Amino acid sequence: MDVLQQGVLWLFVVFLGVAFGAGVYESRIQVPQWRNSPPGQWADTGRRFWAFVTTGPLTLLTVASLALVWGADGAARDWWLVAIVLTVVERIATFAYFIPTMVRLQTAGPGVQIQRTLGSWATANYLRHALNLTAWLCALQALRAFE
Repeated sequence: MDVLQQGVLWLFVVFLGVAFGAGVYESRIQVPQWRNSPPGQWADTGRRFWAFVTTGPLTLLTVASLALVWGADGAARDWWLVAIVLTVVERIATFAYFIPTMVRLQTAGPGVQIQRTLGSWATANYLRHALNLTAWLCALQALRAFE
């Protein structure tokens, strides 16, 4: 494994871990607070945190990983590729559903529909956590397999 591959894989592991941990924190701490207040009072974690952790860096690291994985060998390539595929699925879901839905929720007025949509969003978010966790563990395995 060359230095570039190793560096990108290390960063991929770090950002997947941060995304997983922060996602669980948001689900356990922020979302319950959102359920009890109108959208205008919700903390805007998207622009203040997520844009700098996953929207930009993790997406770029996923693309870089996809370009570099083919130069890896054996089990390391296999684990890394699985981590990439899982992250691509998670990124597609994030850009297609999670971000647009949260933007709509944060700009909507009060109403019962907001609570239903937030409930659906929060439930679907557990699948996103599972994808992040699994991708993170696979990326860790890839890193281990390189040694």
